[in-house]
Amino acid sequence: MTIRLASVDDAEEILEIYAPYVLNTAITFEYEVPKLEAFKERIANTLKKYPYLVAEEHGSILGYAYAGAFHPREAYNHGAELSIYLKDGERKKGIGRALYEKMESFLITQNVYTVYACIAVPPTEDDPHLTNGSVLFHQRMGFKTIGTFESCGYKFNRWYNMVWMEKRIREIIPIPEHFLPFNGTV
Repeated sequence: MTIRLASVDDAEEILEIYAPYVLNTAITFEYEVPKLEAFKERIANTLKKYPYLVAEEHGSILGYAYAGAFHPREAYNHGAELSIYLKDGERKKGIGRALYEKMESFLITQNVYTVYACIAVPPTEDDPHLTNGSVLFHQRMGFKTIGTFESCGYKFNRWYNMVWMEKRIREIIPIPEHFLPFNGTV
């Protein structure tokens, strides 16, 4: 398996991974699968400032992860929000860990100090559209829960909570170096 930088040329294959999350889960709160052109724009816009990575094996994308602004105001530039999606059947193989570890190494060089994840959590243990798998993955990756938003997302005729999780990826210093947009090298 290799981790490489995504490009807009990967959009169709990445969208094939993402679509089942939209249609069948409450992991994302989108109701409709984005159109391919819109998805290409998402990738291109992300790559202007942040890494967008894919895990690939034998020419097939197994999963992807990307970073984005934690908040659009400049004072928040030293934090980034992470997202990750794996192809069905590819969980628990170390792909997510590899993607996040590579992502963190890039973000450190960009002078990001803290990463965040906004994660939907199921209202009951037997929810047909969501498990606690993402929370457990992030805990294993060193994230801790810092807040809960109650009943903030509505999908599949039920309310879902969201938790915010964070992880410090480098030591905070009194005067940080300026945030550096991603330069596109892997």
